[in-house]
Amino acid sequence: MARAYRAASCPLTSWKNRKAAPENRSGLSVFVSWSIGPERRVKTLLRFFRWFGHEHTQALRFVCSDMWKPYLKVVAKKAGHALHILDRFHIAMHMSEAIEAVRRAEVHDLRRQGRQPLLTKTRWWLLKRRDHRTPEERGRLRTLVRHNLKAVRTTLLREDFEPFWAYRSAAWAGTFLDRWCAQVMRTRLDPIKEVAQMLRRHRPLILNWFRARGQMSAGAVESLNNNAKLTTRKAYGFRSYRCVEIALYHTLADLPEPEVTHRFC
Repeated sequence: MARAYRAASCPLTSWKNRKAAPENRSGLSVFVSWSIGPERRVKTLLRFFRWFGHEHTQALRFVCSDMWKPYLKVVAKKAGHALHILDRFHIAMHMSEAIEAVRRAEVHDLRRQGRQPLLTKTRWWLLKRRDHRTPEERGRLRTLVRHNLKAVRTTLLREDFEPFWAYRSAAWAGTFLDRWCAQVMRTRLDPIKEVAQMLRRHRPLILNWFRARGQMSAGAVESLNNNAKLTTRKAYGFRSYRCVEIALYHTLADLPEPEVTHRFC
């Protein structure tokens, strides 16, 4: 079955009188809206905006998405007035994928050259954040640094990027981003260089994360994504997309359900 979870996540602050509205730090009620479609296509997102209506679309203050080009084009066309924020979890995902791509290639190179398998059983702890590693893993990383391995250098570049999210000023964050990208582009690590090029292309949207800081949290969007993926896994075997759609609405929208599933006469 084709992907059935949301095509767009759009936090908005227009319906303030709803009882179930959570509040952010600024005191505004925030709602997360999403569209559900059988495929990840431009038409799915356009259908969402048609259903959402002009009035509600104009009330959008923030739009959070990944870097898929059709998303960026449709959001710019339909909700260009809203602050478009790129999901930081997707940036972290791209960096993790770059580390894994370098590690896999280097494992094959070491094996072909008959060298010591230094990267054996290193996949998961290389992907960990610095503060999540155990003392044993940190000690092993220090040992691997001496061998000047590409996978380790890529991991250290990812760690050098982590302070980026601690900035409060978009201007200073932009300066840090430019310096980090310039440093990466001087290396010969193609996967992480592709990430740096991607960040350069989307620099304005990435810096919008700092302009919206304290007013919305990408954690709510990522929570919806995870719940949607879990629901579609549990819906495996459904005969129609409509059944999956109903399951998603009940899970993500917390729709009312009867106390029992059957009515007895």
